[in-house]
Amino acid sequence: MRRAPDVAAGYSSVSQSAVAATWLVIMAGKAGKQRRSGAEQPQDDEQQPLQAVLIADSFNRRFFPISKDQPRALLPLANVCMIDYTLEFLTSTGVQETFVFCCWMSNKIKDHLLKSKWCRPTSPNTVHIITSDLYRSLGDVLRDVDAKSLVRSDFVLVYGDVVSNIDLSQALQEHRLRRKLEKNISVMTMMFKESSPGHRTRCDEDDIIIAVDSKSKRVLHYQRTQGLKKLQFPMNIFHSGSDEFEIRHDLLDCHISICSPQVAQLFTDNFDYQTRNDFVRGILVNEEILGNQIHMYVSKDGYGARVSNLLMYDSVSSDLIRRWVYPITPEANFADAEGRSCTHSRHNVYREPGVSLGHGSLMEENVLIGQNTVIGANCSISNTVIGANCVIGDGVVLDRAYIWNNVHIGSSVTVCQSLICDGVEVKDGVTLNEQCVLAYDVVVGPSISLPEGTVVSMHQPDEEDEADDDEFLSDDNDVALNKDKTKQKAFSPAEVGSEGRGYLWKTSSLDDTEDDVLAQCIWGLVLKPDTDSETESEASEGSQDAGSRPMSPDLDDVRVFQNEVLGTLQRGLEENIGCDNLVLEINSLKYAYNISLKEVMQVLTRVVLEFPFQQQGAQISPAQYSALLLPLLKKWAPVFKNYVKREQDHMDCLASLEEVFLEHDSQWPALVKVLMTMYELDILEEDTIMRWFSQKVTTEKSRQLRKNPGLLKFIQWLQEAEESSEGDE
Repeated sequence: MRRAPDVAAGYSSVSQSAVAATWLVIMAGKAGKQRRSGAEQPQDDEQQPLQAVLIADSFNRRFFPISKDQPRALLPLANVCMIDYTLEFLTSTGVQETFVFCCWMSNKIKDHLLKSKWCRPTSPNTVHIITSDLYRSLGDVLRDVDAKSLVRSDFVLVYGDVVSNIDLSQALQEHRLRRKLEKNISVMTMMFKESSPGHRTRCDEDDIIIAVDSKSKRVLHYQRTQGLKKLQFPMNIFHSGSDEFEIRHDLLDCHISICSPQVAQLFTDNFDYQTRNDFVRGILVNEEILGNQIHMYVSKDGYGARVSNLLMYDSVSSDLIRRWVYPITPEANFADAEGRSCTHSRHNVYREPGVSLGHGSLMEENVLIGQNTVIGANCSISNTVIGANCVIGDGVVLDRAYIWNNVHIGSSVTVCQSLICDGVEVKDGVTLNEQCVLAYDVVVGPSISLPEGTVVSMHQPDEEDEADDDEFLSDDNDVALNKDKTKQKAFSPAEVGSEGRGYLWKTSSLDDTEDDVLAQCIWGLVLKPDTDSETESEASEGSQDAGSRPMSPDLDDVRVFQNEVLGTLQRGLEENIGCDNLVLEINSLKYAYNISLKEVMQVLTRVVLEFPFQQQGAQISPAQYSALLLPLLKKWAPVFKNYVKREQDHMDCLASLEEVFLEHDSQWPALVKVLMTMYELDILEEDTIMRWFSQKVTTEKSRQLRKNPGLLKFIQWLQEAEESSEGDE
C-alpha cells in the first residue's frame, strides 16, 4: 500500500491547472557560468558541477498532527529548520546545484528558502525549487527528474530532514572510479555509518542487515529487520562469485545516496518503485537480468542521521547540543539568521541574546535557550532546547524537553521527554509525562497530569476519520479552513484541564501499518510483545544438513505467493506481457514474501500445470488438457529456464510435476506429452528425466505412475537415443 504524504485530509481534489508543476530558479552567478559552459561542450563527471536532489517532503503522516500545520522540513531542530541542516551538509561537501522538490505546503518551504542565505547571489550552491501537487512519493520525484532531464552526471539524493557532516569526496571518488572501470554497472552508492545495535542514534524502524562483498563493497543483500522473527538470506549471495563477503548488522543508514543518472531512468522504467527501499530491492533481485549493481560506503568519522520520528528528533537534538555534528554547532549560526548569535559555556549551555534567568534557576547541562526567553526563579533545566520569546514560570522542571517559539509555561510545571510546539500555553501545576506532544496553539491545565504518550492538537479527531487518503491540498488552501467543515466540539476538561483548549489525537490515526506486530506512532515504531516467539537467523537453503528440511516461509505466505504468481501469468496472457517482465514480477514477489528459489520453481511448475484447470475446470479430458497446456509451455519456456538451471533444479521441477499428476490421475495419459514438450524446449534434460524415473519411490501411486505405458515408451526412447549418441561418438 502506498503511503499518503504529510498532508491534512478532508479537502476536495485540486484542479489540473492547480497541480501544474512550478519551477523557481535561483541562480548564483558563479554556478550559472559553470552550467552554461557545460552546455557548450561535454564534460567528464569530475568536471561537471556536483548536483543534488533534495526531497523536502516525507510522503507520510508520521509527524501528524504537527505537520498538519507546518511541513516537516521546516520544523525547528535546535532552533534551526531541518532543511537548513541538509543544505549546509550538501554545500559543505561540494554540491554546487541543488533541486529542492516540494509538495505539501510548498509555499512555506519556498518562502523560507527565498529568505535564506541559500538564495543569495553569493551562495556557492545554486538552489532550484520545484513544486507540484502531483508528487506522492520519491518515485514520482525521480520520474520528474528524468522527464525534465535535470541531472547531467552523478548526483546526491537526500531527504530534507537529514543532519550530517560526512565528507562525501572519498565516496564520490570511489563511485566514479567504479563506474569508469565497470562500464557504468554501479548505479548507486549508499552511505552508512558504523553504529552498534541499540545505540540511541539508530532508529529501530530503520534497522537493517546487509550482505556485502568485502573487496568490492557491492551490496548483495539488503533487508530491514523491523518486526522480523527470523532472517532469511537468498542462496545467490553464497554463489555470487565473491571470494569473501560480510553480513553486517552494525550499520546506521544515513539516508544519503550517490546516484548515477540511470537511477532516475530506472524509476521511470519501473513504476513499482516508489521508495528507495523499493529501488534497492528491485535492483538486487533483478541484478542478473538488468546488470545493475549497488555499492556501499561506510563512514567511520562523520555523522549522519535522518529525523524520521520524535525519538530520532530527541537523539539528533541531543547530538547537536553535545557537539557530535561539529562544525555544525548552535553557536556557529551556519544558517546566518539574524539575532541568532549564541554563547557557549561549560557543560554545553548555549544562550542567545536577550535571555533572562531568574534567581536560583539552574541550567545543568546540554541546554539551549532561544533569544528573548524569560525563565523564572528556582527552575531546573537539563538536556533541553527552548525556542525564542518563551516565558517559563517559577519552579519549573524541564528534562529532555523540546519547547519551540512563543510558548508560555506556568509555575510548578514538570516536563519530561516531551515536545511543545509554537504558541502553546501550559498552565500552573501541569505535569507532562514522557513522550507527550502539545501541537500548535494548544492550552492545557491547570493542575493536570497528562499520561505518557498523550498527543493534544487543535485539530478535531474526526478530521482524520472523514478524510480520504488520496485527497491532497494545493497551496491555495489553508489547514484552518477545515474547521469550517465540521462543527466545533467542546473541549474535554478531563483531557486537557478546566481551562484547556485542544483534542486528544487518536493513536489509530497515526498507524500507517496493517501489521499486528508493529504499530507506528509519532515517536517511532512500537513493538507489541510476543512471548511465544523467538528470533531466528538462518539461511534459506543449503545451510542445513543434506537430510534436513530446508527452511520455508509460513504456509500462508507460500499460498499467497502462489495466488500472486497465478494472477501475474493470467495478466501476462491477457496483455501479452513478455517473459522478461514476467520474471521481474515473479522475482519481486519472491522477495516480498521471502520465498526461496526452490519454492519459486515449484510454485511456478504447479501454477502452469494447473492453468488449464483454471480455464476449463478439472473435469477436462487428457486431450483437452494437452491442447491447452502445451502452447503455454512453449510461451513461458523462458520463464522456466530462468529458474531451472542446475541439476537439482531439474529434479525439483520433476518432483513438483509428479506431485501435480498424482493429484490429477485422470490426466496421466497427458504426462508423456508434457515431458516430451519440456524436453524439446530444453526446460528439462534427458539425464535428469532418467534419474527422476529411476529413483526409489515410497508410495504405491508413484509406482503406478511410472508404469504408465506412454511414460515407459518415452523413457525407452530416451535410453535408445542416449545409446545411439554414445555409439556415434
